[in-house]
Amino acid sequence: MPLTLREYEATARERLPAPVWDFLEGGSGTESMLSAGRRALDRITLRPRCLVDVSRRDPRTTLLGAPLAAPLGIAPMAYHRLAHPEGEVATARAAGATGALFTVSMFASRTLEDIAAAASGPLWLQLYWLRDRAQLATLARRAEAAGYRALVLTVDAPRVAHRPRDARNGFSVPPDIRAVNVDPAMMAASHGHTPGQSAIARHSKEQFDPSITWEDLAWLREQTSLPLVLKGILTSEDAELCVKHGVGGIIVSNHGGRQLDFARAAPDCLPEIKEAVSGRCSVILDGGIRHGADIAKALCLGADAVLVGRPVLWGLAHGGGDGVTGVLECLQEEFDEVMALMGAPTPGDFTSSGVFRSDISAP
Repeated sequence: MPLTLREYEATARERLPAPVWDFLEGGSGTESMLSAGRRALDRITLRPRCLVDVSRRDPRTTLLGAPLAAPLGIAPMAYHRLAHPEGEVATARAAGATGALFTVSMFASRTLEDIAAAASGPLWLQLYWLRDRAQLATLARRAEAAGYRALVLTVDAPRVAHRPRDARNGFSVPPDIRAVNVDPAMMAASHGHTPGQSAIARHSKEQFDPSITWEDLAWLREQTSLPLVLKGILTSEDAELCVKHGVGGIIVSNHGGRQLDFARAAPDCLPEIKEAVSGRCSVILDGGIRHGADIAKALCLGADAVLVGRPVLWGLAHGGGDGVTGVLECLQEEFDEVMALMGAPTPGDFTSSGVFRSDISAP
């Protein structure tokens, strides 16, 4: 069994076809953002406190009312069956076994209902805003009926950015793997292979609605009673608008380095967003999480929890649900050790005084 996330990565790279690996791992433009979040986290060092009773540690927390074993969840990613035949069902079982949140992509390769049947932990559903609002409304209502606890609207992708690896490979989704929760006619472009073009980008241009504004959120909120979370927020101005429009949570994210090239790294945005919302909605960091210490750093910077993305697919490729369980347990065990060594027996004990950033003065 691998002992670190990097060992899971190495195994996944060996097992997945090269075009699939490039699709999962690639970024937009110059791919500068693939390492931006990691660099931002690496600039942060921890300031431990000593002689604190850490004989009993409790990493549990709640997020929008959902109990979590630790401040950790799975970010939305499409087509888990690219990594393992069981796809999102295996991921859901692993999330439940470890007490982690699972954010299911609208382009999941298993049905929302099958995923819910396999889950024993909280589920959220991620959405892109489609031109066909009826399809969007149907997905939202299905999620609520199946027991999902929140809707996550990705707002940093009015279109899919140019991703050179996908274009070079002429990447398209294999015909035996489909976004089974969406009308097949709407997904046809994602399966059409054209040399030198990304089918994913072509599909987004056809189906994503780039005209939506803050005022459109009211329509989506009317479709269900579920809280709405916005993913892709990077500025205090937009964070304030989230609060104004009744958003329950913000996911601070660079979309895995797959959207705006040369953007500010998500960890660097956390403090201003936390200050802007001032406790009026949840704040979550997505991207670059590779060690339990990263969870601690995110909490100190103002996050209530973190989401982990690609490592989950590495675990899935390594060993299905057991591999995902291994990835999540690795992060949880590392976080528990950091809690002990930081003198922070609960997530609430990680505050701004617990970190030093090399680009600012010490507290």
